[in-house]
Amino acid sequence: MMVHWVHKTGIAALAAAALVLTSCSSAPEPAKPRTEFAIGWSIYAGWMPWPYAQQAGIVKKWADKYGLTIKIVQVNDYVESVNQYTAGKLDGVTVTNMDALTIPAAGGKDTSAIIIGDYSNGNDGVVLKNATSLASIKGRTINLVELSVSHYLLARGLETVGLKLSDVKTINTADADIVGAFAAPEVTAAVTWNPQLNELKAAPGTTLAFDSSKIPAEILDLLVVDSATLKANPALGKALVGIWYETIALMQRQDADGAAARAAMAKLAGSTPASFDAQLVTTHLYATPQEALAAATAPELVTTMTRVRDFSFSKGLFGPGATAPDAIGIAFPAGKTLGNAANVKLRFDPAFMQLAADGKL
Repeated sequence: MMVHWVHKTGIAALAAAALVLTSCSSAPEPAKPRTEFAIGWSIYAGWMPWPYAQQAGIVKKWADKYGLTIKIVQVNDYVESVNQYTAGKLDGVTVTNMDALTIPAAGGKDTSAIIIGDYSNGNDGVVLKNATSLASIKGRTINLVELSVSHYLLARGLETVGLKLSDVKTINTADADIVGAFAAPEVTAAVTWNPQLNELKAAPGTTLAFDSSKIPAEILDLLVVDSATLKANPALGKALVGIWYETIALMQRQDADGAAARAAMAKLAGSTPASFDAQLVTTHLYATPQEALAAATAPELVTTMTRVRDFSFSKGLFGPGATAPDAIGIAFPAGKTLGNAANVKLRFDPAFMQLAADGKL
């Protein structure tokens, strides 16, 4: 999963400030029906269908069907895109499950995940020099983007060999700098995502000791929308889901049209078709609305979000106002709620994926 560096205090301060605002201000005015919307995205293999859909006219097709205007807005920095969404400058954004919880939801913004697009199936990994197994990581200093999904992946990997985060040290390293940092002889461990991960794996004497394929469906990539906006404008959810699944079907075709769509996505990502296809291999796309719906309604999603929630709270990512992991409520299909049911701020809403699965868009 691609995520850009942000210092711990940046996320924590944002969440804390928002928690203060939500606790001290009156209830916001209800969202109103409208016809113009902006959805933010940043570069990552699993999110490139969005800008391609805009370029190919698929966004306009579905927006026109529902009498809407939808702008697909690129934000060069991933965390900044999520911050803009949290601040109300975007109506929706592409984001991981962990960051949806720790930035907008922890900041008091009621957020609905309406599309589960994919999960990292090897796009994120732990690499070591002069080692044959992850157990060799004990006592090492590890370069990674702290408090990101890389940090979460490291924690999950350590569990598999009976270690804890306290058994290692970490150095916060920007994603743009991690390849250069790993080239230094004194750096012997790193955690990152593609395309940087592929570069690190290619270095002589390097072992891929653990990757996200070992924790399938835990690092999820979502499209989230402001819950109040969605409630007031259900046509937005229908249009977005229609755009997504038409584009996903096209990009997976094994013919000239599918190859052309993937090549166009690669170009939009500043990549080559070969590199982009390699990243798709380690990205498990939920190819159909039926598959995504199954993921959204599976009991395993609650287990995953419990792990993500507990890790995020342990790192202070809910802000100083949160005194327990249960502080923020997470709602799942069929009425299941994890955490504080009176403070639900993240919702896995399968309604629009269900419409797509039923052919009722």
